[in-house]
Amino acid sequence: MVVGAIFVVTVLLAAMPGHNAPSVQAVGPQEPQSSSQSSSSGAPPAMDHSQMDMGDDQENEKAAVNEMNHMHGNSSHLHMTEMRKENAADLRRADAIVTQLRAGMEKYKDYHAALNDGYRIFLPNIAQPEYHFTSYKNGFMAAMRFDPSEPTSLLYRKAADGYELVGAMYTMPKRASEDQLNERVPLSVAMWHLHTNLCMPPKVQRQNADWTKFGLHGSIATQEACDAAGGKFHPTIFGWMVHVYPYESSPEKIFAMHHHD
Repeated sequence: MVVGAIFVVTVLLAAMPGHNAPSVQAVGPQEPQSSSQSSSSGAPPAMDHSQMDMGDDQENEKAAVNEMNHMHGNSSHLHMTEMRKENAADLRRADAIVTQLRAGMEKYKDYHAALNDGYRIFLPNIAQPEYHFTSYKNGFMAAMRFDPSEPTSLLYRKAADGYELVGAMYTMPKRASEDQLNERVPLSVAMWHLHTNLCMPPKVQRQNADWTKFGLHGSIATQEACDAAGGKFHPTIFGWMVHVYPYESSPEKIFAMHHHD
């Protein structure tokens, strides 16, 4: 049970506190959307929360992943680490991380190789700017050690012939301190982030729920307000995350929150 508990809090896409990790099948890419189905910006359409038919915790994750792709900067639902003063040692360490990451993920430019090595596509049927191919083994190991060549997730964008590799994501358990995060990826070059204060409405009410109040874009951000609205409150979801785009040309783009076109 102890090992199971560690696993749950470690992996990126672990379930909400006290529940099991979601079951995600490693399947091939879906057909790309037609131009009439997607916006010119390439962002996915707003999720129809009423059509969810997954388990309760998986449903929460589905809503969260859809919304987190469009979050930027600190807010009541997104906590980001404070940037520290830049220094030469951190820049050298960041360069070393990028070099090791590039070497480790090179073979995964063919997404089939990622699938063959146990990476699983999270929510492949939901249109997303970036798809997380997650290695639960790497996520588990990330709680105990840091290997820049073995990220928890690989980040892909949908392409006409499958998926295009653009970056990777490292994770740490949500209990980690900023000093511990800094030991892995320096806070003078990157901002780790944590998704917080999620209030989900009762399942029976989700078809007609007011999504200006619920979810990661909703106005409800406290236990008290969520209780008053009859929802289920999650102080934090997933764990600490940081994205790295090693094929970009500058530190600002390499350690950005989202991929730059």
